Amino acid sequence: MPHHGNEEEHGEEPVRFTDKRKVDPETGEVRAAAGQEDVTAAQEGAESEDALAQAEQILNEAGQQEPPAAATDVEAELRNDLLRLQAEYVNYRKRVERDREAVRDLAVQSVLSSLLPVLDDLDAARQHGDLADGPFAAVAKKFDAILAGHGLTRIEETGVAFDPTIHEALMQQPSSEVPEDHVAQVLRIGYQKGERVIRAAQVVVSTGE
Repeated sequence: MPHHGNEEEHGEEPVRFTDKRKVDPETGEVRAAAGQEDVTAAQEGAESEDALAQAEQILNEAGQQEPPAAATDVEAELRNDLLRLQAEYVNYRKRVERDREAVRDLAVQSVLSSLLPVLDDLDAARQHGDLADGPFAAVAKKFDAILAGHGLTRIEETGVAFDPTIHEALMQQPSSEVPEDHVAQVLRIGYQKGERVIRAAQVVVSTGE
């Protein structure tokens, strides 16, 4: 029968292993993954926002306090510096909000621009009566409602004065029903979001009688 002696007698090293469990079996706490000890960028951003909000509150409270009657020149100067810092901080926050809003608007505008060919196909289907009823008509109606919810409006009115900021004149023709320099016909519908024109409407301009 073979002899099973101590492993150290044969010069063998003890077996080692690395505990890769994500939860510590003794404390029950989640272990931090290697290389991930630092907080994520999102957490850092949230903490930064909290710190800025706290600083803003402190500055607002300090700005509302009246200086003591016996305030020295140094104290008055420090108070003026604090108020100036508060004004600079408020302006900074406003710029950040404007930049964020501009980025959001550009992103929405980019998506709406990419959907214009789809809208043109839907308009063509309407003109041929393919969207009068049926399930596809219901889908098209929901699609239009979603885009309207994002502020998209159509430039398709006739009989209005020609406006080069929203109209693209492809031709002119006489008309007894539409005054001169007014839109007699819309050849391709235009779209805009708020005051920003995404695509000008292609129109026929009346030259009068």
